[in-house]
Amino acid sequence: MAFTLLQSTLFSKPSLFFHRRSFAFYIQLSFFSTNSAFPSDKFRQPMASVLELGGIKIAKTEIVRDDPTNNVPDSIFSKLGMQLHRRDQHPLGILKNAIYDYFDTNYPNKFDKFDDLYPIVSTIVNFDDVLVPTDHVSRSYNDTYYVDSKTVLRCHTSAYQAELLRGGHTHFLVTGDVYRRDSIDSTHYPVFHQMEGVRVFTLADWEASGTDATSYAAEDLKKCLEGLACHLFGGVEMHWIDTYFFFTNPSFELEIYFQFRIPLMLDIDLYMF
Repeated sequence: MAFTLLQSTLFSKPSLFFHRRSFAFYIQLSFFSTNSAFPSDKFRQPMASVLELGGIKIAKTEIVRDDPTNNVPDSIFSKLGMQLHRRDQHPLGILKNAIYDYFDTNYPNKFDKFDDLYPIVSTIVNFDDVLVPTDHVSRSYNDTYYVDSKTVLRCHTSAYQAELLRGGHTHFLVTGDVYRRDSIDSTHYPVFHQMEGVRVFTLADWEASGTDATSYAAEDLKKCLEGLACHLFGGVEMHWIDTYFFFTNPSFELEIYFQFRIPLMLDIDLYMF
């Protein structure tokens, strides 16, 4: 069994909006056994021919198709209905609720929460809306599960970011199972979970601080995530590392020391609007 709580970064993108900034962080959560599909029969479900996801009923034939662009096997379809992050007694549900508790305590009535968004999305929202280049390897059939040439199983919770921002949400947390065509080993599995947090800053937030918008947002973000690490792990030793990620600028990683070193992958993105 392996459990990982991974990565950290800070991100900049152009947009049609002005005088606003947002940050996003991602917590990548994996809970799996390399010897079986899931760690316990308690959480195993029989193969279903129809699932209800995000309030929508979907038949297996709609996902696993006899189509040259379809590469979703039965084994992955069967995971779509598991929604382990929505089970309060599952380790993922326990962790999600612990993170909710931190944000509810420190940012009361601030963050909207989404954990039941439909996992089948268009290539536009999965790739184009988050500025994934057209020639990026993640778009390949080797890396992503395609339902058809224009529809995929979400690769990340970022697939909803643009839509939620357009819908007027300025503070939100998105949790969900995500799907990538990874080979199974001690640290990889084709189904894992992410939690994403987004907060939009306005000009009024930083104009009196005497610092530029990027520095203000980065400092606020680090304080938030250091608090989250302490909430989850207690008074642990931690430090930030300057690093580089293709989609993020500037980028950081947060390392914590909890019995042994954990690369705490709080994927921190800073967007400029």
